Amino acid sequence: MNPDSRKHLRANLLMLVAALIWGSAFVAQRLSLDVIGPFLFTGLRFLLGATVVFSLLLYLRKSRVRTASAVTTRTVSRELLASGAVLGLLLSVAISMQQIGLQYTKVANAGFISSLYVVIVPLMGVLARHETAIGTWLGALLAAIGMYFLSVNEQFSILYGDWYQLAGAFVIAAQVMLVGRFARRHDPLMLALVQFVTCGVVCLAIGLACEPLRLADIVRAAPTILYGGALSVGVAYTIQVVAQKDAAPAHAAVIFSMEGVFAALAGWLVLGETLPGRALVGCVLMLAGLIVCQVMPAWEGRRQAASSPGQG
Repeated sequence: MNPDSRKHLRANLLMLVAALIWGSAFVAQRLSLDVIGPFLFTGLRFLLGATVVFSLLLYLRKSRVRTASAVTTRTVSRELLASGAVLGLLLSVAISMQQIGLQYTKVANAGFISSLYVVIVPLMGVLARHETAIGTWLGALLAAIGMYFLSVNEQFSILYGDWYQLAGAFVIAAQVMLVGRFARRHDPLMLALVQFVTCGVVCLAIGLACEPLRLADIVRAAPTILYGGALSVGVAYTIQVVAQKDAAPAHAAVIFSMEGVFAALAGWLVLGETLPGRALVGCVLMLAGLIVCQVMPAWEGRRQAASSPGQG
């Protein structure tokens, strides 16, 4: 195996680990609701994740990995803080909707519906008059049909919590679009740190104002906070940043789409949640839609690029 192949394989395995952590974190989020309020959990979780990212930044500074970015960060600090704060506010809305919705739906539903941001992002590009490939529309159609089978039962009623998950997916899609714009101007880890701190502070403030705060509850919720914060927010995000440097975008999209599958498996293994056949068909269609939405446009782009040199 040549060095490039080893790099790609390593990147794919790292992204698979990140998708596994993110998917299984839905179980931690669900379990936390038994002992602590959704806003307190989200606030503590993201502040803990910010601590992990901050520790990584300190390590990079000491090992002199960061070079010119250390200088440019100082000159654009206000812009970086403003950008990170905007992202953090959107993130706090999206994650809070996700956490509240988990009280009224299954982990599998939350995992798959939250992943719809992968489809929503390119569709939002239509509003900005971006060209949208046929593969995106096909993927969106498959995902929409899949969500119908997953969430709408034979009595044509949808789980209450699924509306929260869908709303959160739209907000996280807007956040992802802004990340793509801001990350080109700022250090990604610094930007992540600011948005995680903002999200944590906002949610913690709401939680302290609206939810009961008992030390015994926080101690009982500590394992879920550690998993949802240190692993899901801190470690998995860092893995994503490292892995995507050596990964093909299409491969990354497919692997990260597995988050919903891992959420369903974790819900079944840990919580004993099961899905009827109708919902399983919906999961398969949604996963197919997420993959088609990312892979087919990329494949079409490569085909057009390969054919263009021979024209004219």
